[in-house]
Amino acid sequence: MGPGIITANIDNDASGITTYSVAGARFGYGLLWTLLPTTIALVVIQETIARMGVITGKGLSDLIRENFGVKTAFFMMLGLFVANFGNTIANLAGWAASMEILGFSKFVMVPVGAISIWILVTKGSYRFVEKILLFACLLYFGYVISGFMAKPDWGPVMKSAIIPQMRWNAEYVVLSIAIIGTTITPWMQFYLQSSIAEKGIKKEQYKASRLDVIIGCFITDIVSFFIIVTCGALLFPQGIRINEASEAALALKPLAGEYAYLVFSVCLANASLLGAIIVPLATAYYVCEAMGWETGINKTFKEAPQFMWIYTMTIALASLVILIPGAPLVFLMVLSAVINGLLLPFVLVFALLLVNNRKLMGEYTNSRTYNYISWATVVTIIILTSFLVVTTFIPLNG
Repeated sequence: MGPGIITANIDNDASGITTYSVAGARFGYGLLWTLLPTTIALVVIQETIARMGVITGKGLSDLIRENFGVKTAFFMMLGLFVANFGNTIANLAGWAASMEILGFSKFVMVPVGAISIWILVTKGSYRFVEKILLFACLLYFGYVISGFMAKPDWGPVMKSAIIPQMRWNAEYVVLSIAIIGTTITPWMQFYLQSSIAEKGIKKEQYKASRLDVIIGCFITDIVSFFIIVTCGALLFPQGIRINEASEAALALKPLAGEYAYLVFSVCLANASLLGAIIVPLATAYYVCEAMGWETGINKTFKEAPQFMWIYTMTIALASLVILIPGAPLVFLMVLSAVINGLLLPFVLVFALLLVNNRKLMGEYTNSRTYNYISWATVVTIIILTSFLVVTTFIPLNG
């Protein structure tokens, strides 16, 4: 147990929390229904990835390089590297914003946060880092508490969670896509499989690993549910529009009191810092696997220099960008979201081709039902991503 819960929970990083907060503030409970099909797709895809990690004992980049060639792996890693750099900036920006809400200077707290997570990963063992991450995942339940503190009318909430509400409104459509896009991301597929491979999970432990993934997927979307409910119950009725999760925390203060505001702010800080740990780690894993270099948290700078330096430089450069006055943070975040969206279908197609390779997976290939759900998810993501990319450059009216 561990990789599945950690990967799924940290998917609710600063970008994810921002998306759910904006969705709740803008449309109330109107987008809750999207979480149900998204959760099913997430469970199927994450279980597929975890199964490949357990059966092959290798990371996803490793398998792509071995089966589709170094050139394919290199270009995919290049795109993912840029996208993940933007994700790391987004997470450190979330950390900086939450610290400023709590009264701390970002010029002090960004270096403190960056150095802390650098020491944790470069000096700690895999097991130690995993325990810290699992403990930090518990703080996500703060969003569940803030959801109950918002005192929503549960009848409309549950109805909205089950019955789809279709609206032809540009912002509604884009936010629907953003919820799916922020829940199923390229980096999490690589991190999950790499961490399972590094942990050395065997076939005999597959059932426990599967349970780990399923529990993680449900927890992450339960947290997402309560973020939307909190903002839907408190900000939507007041007509308060927000663009960032930190704005949601500030807006909650006069509506829900000090405690709900503090819970929301601390949870944002926790989620941002966790994202700033995992996304650079995922980057280091898949770049090194694609190039055939040594990887692993258990290794030292001497044993896995490329792995450690990619992790170090990603955090260091992203921290510097956050501290530069007037840096184009929004542009970098949008760019990373677009690149993530463009790469995700390729990542999923490669994963599905690999998991259905009987020479590689033996009797553990996908079932027919899993393939139906997986390919339907890929097609849906391609259509939605195309729509999102077009509307990024040509905004719709309405």
